Amino acid sequence: YAGRYSEAFVNSDGNVTFGEEEHASSDRNVARFLTGPPRIAPVFDDLDPSRAGGVFRLVDRDALLLTWCDVPEFDVPANRVNVQLRLAADGSIDFVYGTTVAPAAAVVGLSPGETGIFSPVDVSTVSSVTIPGGSGAVGERFASSQDFDSVALSRKFYETHGDDFDQLVIFTNTRTTRRGTFAFEFTVANEVSGIGVDIYDSSRDFGSRGRLRSVVDMDVLTRFPDDPRQRFLGENNTLSLMGQECGHRWLAFLEFKDGTINSKELLGRDDAHWSFFFDSDASSMEGNDIEDLGNGVFRTVGAVSRYSALDQYAMGLRAESDVPPMFLVTRVSSGQNPGDAPRIGVEIRGARKDVRITDIVAASGTRRPDAASAQKVFRQAFIYVVAQARETTDDLNKLERIRAAWETFFSESTEGRGTMIARLR
Repeated sequence: YAGRYSEAFVNSDGNVTFGEEEHASSDRNVARFLTGPPRIAPVFDDLDPSRAGGVFRLVDRDALLLTWCDVPEFDVPANRVNVQLRLAADGSIDFVYGTTVAPAAAVVGLSPGETGIFSPVDVSTVSSVTIPGGSGAVGERFASSQDFDSVALSRKFYETHGDDFDQLVIFTNTRTTRRGTFAFEFTVANEVSGIGVDIYDSSRDFGSRGRLRSVVDMDVLTRFPDDPRQRFLGENNTLSLMGQECGHRWLAFLEFKDGTINSKELLGRDDAHWSFFFDSDASSMEGNDIEDLGNGVFRTVGAVSRYSALDQYAMGLRAESDVPPMFLVTRVSSGQNPGDAPRIGVEIRGARKDVRITDIVAASGTRRPDAASAQKVFRQAFIYVVAQARETTDDLNKLERIRAAWETFFSESTEGRGTMIARLR
């Protein structure tokens, strides 16, 4: 593409970018492949070398060799990838695949970045045919099942709507999440320090001009009860699940200083939810409200019903000085695990450890911007995606009940400190 670069960024997810590194956790799909930075992708997939395998570099006289060796997929660790990228001094690029390359979905190819042009090729034949050149991307997408392109959807939305929203919330009438996932959020931009999230901005990849912060995929509308406050899925209801997924924009990633080390004991599932043993005042982020009964005995008395004081601090709604002391249960002998789903009425046996907001700030840094200047009013667009059959009046009425109840729930959950406007106008 006539570009010259003095450095390359080796990404864990099976690709190399030029000009800028990538932090986004959004789908590794064709839209992101096209609209992100210049990229060479032997297998653009959500890989997790922190779990197994590794990414290796070797420089010889005439080439740079990069190898993703036995790296598992993030969602399906049994799926492993073995691939090598060779960037030669003469400009040639080689993809070398091992005997085991088994992603559930991936994009293979080259992209100049910031392009809308994609020329599909049959990767299995490229060693024997010549691929015509051009200014756009070339490659092939592989998938074991139908996939949902949230980047393309977002860009389509912004063709007819202004850049007025902090979050896009998607419901569908067909399954879009992978097995084992009920709903999910991915942050596309973050400017807040001190909450355990890197600073980056991929919002323009999604069609925003800089305001969009995250996309929430709530998946199939029919999985939710007609009454948004009806309990289902353990201790949850529709609104607490909305609270969790929308809350991932800021939560839950905070560590605390325990002596001389940074501790993750506050964290539970995937290090992105609160621990079962943390008295998070029944936070929507999979949190319990825990009562200390004395003598090393504790009981859960509430779950997933609000944003706690600590949540509100991370969200920019509460000052550091307004966060009361907290505690968690350590050295647990009653059999539960930190990543367990929250549950009311569970007896926990262990030792109490007190945690103060100063311990959290010592590990994670001060939140910037602080509560005095942070955003307090947020806007969301609800999007209903339908496949094949059209939407029904019942669908739209149900979605409206969720939307209206969610605005109220957000205000109540933040004790009136935050406002969520979930309307297009």
